[in-house]
Amino acid sequence: MAQVRSLQKIMAFLSANNTAAVNNSDTRLAGCFLLGIPGLEDLHIWLSIPFCTMYVAALAGNSILICVILSQPSLHEPMYIFLSMLASTDVLLSTSTMPKALANFWLSSNHISFDGCLTQMFFIHFLFVAESAVLLAMAFDRYVAICSPLRYATILTSTTIGKIVAATLARSFIIMFPSIFLLKRLHYCRVNIIAHTFCEHMGIARLSCSDISINVWYGLAAALLFTGLDIILIAVSYIDILRAVFHLSSQDAQSKALSTCGSHICVILLFYIPALFSIFAYKFWGRHIPRYVHILLANLYVVIPPMLNPIIYGVRTKQILEGAKQLFSYLIKESK
Repeated sequence: MAQVRSLQKIMAFLSANNTAAVNNSDTRLAGCFLLGIPGLEDLHIWLSIPFCTMYVAALAGNSILICVILSQPSLHEPMYIFLSMLASTDVLLSTSTMPKALANFWLSSNHISFDGCLTQMFFIHFLFVAESAVLLAMAFDRYVAICSPLRYATILTSTTIGKIVAATLARSFIIMFPSIFLLKRLHYCRVNIIAHTFCEHMGIARLSCSDISINVWYGLAAALLFTGLDIILIAVSYIDILRAVFHLSSQDAQSKALSTCGSHICVILLFYIPALFSIFAYKFWGRHIPRYVHILLANLYVVIPPMLNPIIYGVRTKQILEGAKQLFSYLIKESK
């Protein structure tokens, strides 16, 4: 019933904004329509409650984490600088999807311009690639700290960190920018209805009446060559790290190293496992799993890791916990 109402609203919008845009040779002028979670339209209001709660928690947790790192001079070290980058990416990634999804759930605001859809798509994929690169940088930081501790200060200088940040942003931009042109070159001749809460590359490509083989291969190559390479390098780094840790003579040193690496591994698993599961589930079991399950997983993926990352580091990293206590103590004193 709710799906019928959504389609009626779409048709009313098209009528009010000149149906000629749809009958024309190019339907990009009419924009795109995000259906939300097809099959669960009657539950949109109820689903919005946990999603909104997780989004607010992600914003609050990551903002606090960034403030703690910036305000505490003792945390101005490579490990924590990379962590602040991860928190910033998490905030941006969840913000690129959740506000529009919540507007759809609450207000049935499902229309988005075609260029707006491309912009959202670009930032979602850009931030995903950037976060993968940040996790690789964090793995490299731990590798140097544990496997070459005497050279840590000379390898990870402020100049090196600046180059890593620049390389992360440049790589993400270079990978994702061509996708805009690959989508713009296609011919769109139907009503652009996307059965999702946000715009993503293949979701937009499938709206086209043209051959999308290049888009399919480009998306696959980007996922395998870049994100896949990051996963392999991270795995190799942590294998070497664990070897080095178990060769340490001091039990205290082993425990400290394992605790720090444990936090990183938890964050890495939270980031990659849902993404890989979603990709492989869609590829191999797509016909057996309802579409709303895939869309729910995609939405959970952009809020659960950002929500849990600050908790993992806050609980498992003593320096951040102490920094947070000092920051709140200072704020309480200033407010009196």
